[in-house]
Amino acid sequence: MSEEMSLSEVLQVRRDKLKKLQEMGRNPFQVEKYEQTAFSQDIKDDFDNMEGQEVSIAGRIMAKRTMGKASFLDIQDKQGRIQSYVRKDALGDEEYEIVLTYDIGDIIGVKGNVFRTKRGEISIKAQNIELLSKSLQPLPEKWHGLKDKELRYRQRYVDLIVNPQVKETFIARTKAIKALRKYLDDRDFLEVETPILDSVASGATARPFVTHHNTLDIDMYMRIATELHLKRLVVGGIDRVYEIGRLFRNEGMSQRHNPEFTTIEWYMAYADYEVMMKMCEEVVSEMAMAAAGQTKLMYQGQEIDFTPPWRRIRMVDLVTETTGINFEEVSTDEEAKKIAKEKGIEIEKETTKGEIINLFFEEFCEKTLMQPTFVTHHPVEISPFAKRDPQNPGYTHRFEAFANTWEIANAFSELNDAMDQRGRFEDQIRKKELGEDEVAMMDEDFLNALEVGLPPTGGIGIGIDRLVMLLTDSPTIRDVILFPTMKPIEK
Repeated sequence: MSEEMSLSEVLQVRRDKLKKLQEMGRNPFQVEKYEQTAFSQDIKDDFDNMEGQEVSIAGRIMAKRTMGKASFLDIQDKQGRIQSYVRKDALGDEEYEIVLTYDIGDIIGVKGNVFRTKRGEISIKAQNIELLSKSLQPLPEKWHGLKDKELRYRQRYVDLIVNPQVKETFIARTKAIKALRKYLDDRDFLEVETPILDSVASGATARPFVTHHNTLDIDMYMRIATELHLKRLVVGGIDRVYEIGRLFRNEGMSQRHNPEFTTIEWYMAYADYEVMMKMCEEVVSEMAMAAAGQTKLMYQGQEIDFTPPWRRIRMVDLVTETTGINFEEVSTDEEAKKIAKEKGIEIEKETTKGEIINLFFEEFCEKTLMQPTFVTHHPVEISPFAKRDPQNPGYTHRFEAFANTWEIANAFSELNDAMDQRGRFEDQIRKKELGEDEVAMMDEDFLNALEVGLPPTGGIGIGIDRLVMLLTDSPTIRDVILFPTMKPIEK
């Protein structure tokens, strides 16, 4: 008999069992509620006080063992698993026979007394069992042995049932985000929500998703950043503001990239990029403590120490340190292009010295940044929303935070000169005309907001998914997003 036929028979058997129950007037899908008075781990942790007490638990059958007039059912609830001891003389002959027909995966409610078996296992001695939902699909017996790993992401609901570590990862994610919120809330930041759909895609250099609004008959974009709306709010007098939410970028997918992902951006009036640096290392260390209980973590065999303070180094100095080339001594774009060609860096005719510094950084330096590091003073050409360094206007008061060679945060002293900002937008437009897809669009309303007046402001964005990967030792971003983007299965 083929495996497919065998599975079909299993599915039919479960449906037949459901039909029989329904004919008996015991349709589990008509049950609307069940009162839980206790949970598995709480019972185990407080056994001395709960021994002998009557409790009601509910969850999914994960294992069953039958020994004549007695059976054992392993029940999995939100906290873990606990055993239920089921005796025929306690339930009655007819009820016991019905319980024997229940399948692994079925959801049941168990009422009984807490006790410890002769083998020492804390259990529930069942007095009553109620079928709350019938599972019509069998659970995989050897989940970790599945050849198609993508099935775990496509059927996350099954993954969560059979793989406890998956649930722990998402619990850790939630704990980290709670710590992030608490850090900002304790400092009088206001959490807000800004539009996901907009008529302009700006605030970052990325390719947007495009959709169409039928009533207005206009194309709209799913947001690629929350930056410009949040800075509008600072203009409006909300001096400390943040948003945790989804961004959408129509770009590649990889171990560290998903088309929709979660970030936080926060903005603080009368602060600068150095204040953002201090806040960044503080909040990430607190998130690590919340998620993992420590700031020194192992990621795929490599220890990463998030304990503040983190290293700080200018981008141009890191390039010098790594390659021996000091671009501070390079005075023209042409000279920089010559050096780039000698090092095998691909450039275009219009590539500037600042862009070449960044290309050198990406090619030679990023891979060296294993421990948390703030790389500062990015060239102005690649920083359309950052203030210039007054001492060296070719660079900006910006930083990116790196760990495990990955960028985890991007921040700067926010550009609040409307005329300078317009010029940066125009530079982005010129790049688009030259064929670049990932550029920031002109946003006239944002420029108007700057003309109304943005106070000196520090702002930062942190990629939550990528950071949670590090905090939970997850090898791919798909492991920290409950429902990652997947290519549809071809039928």
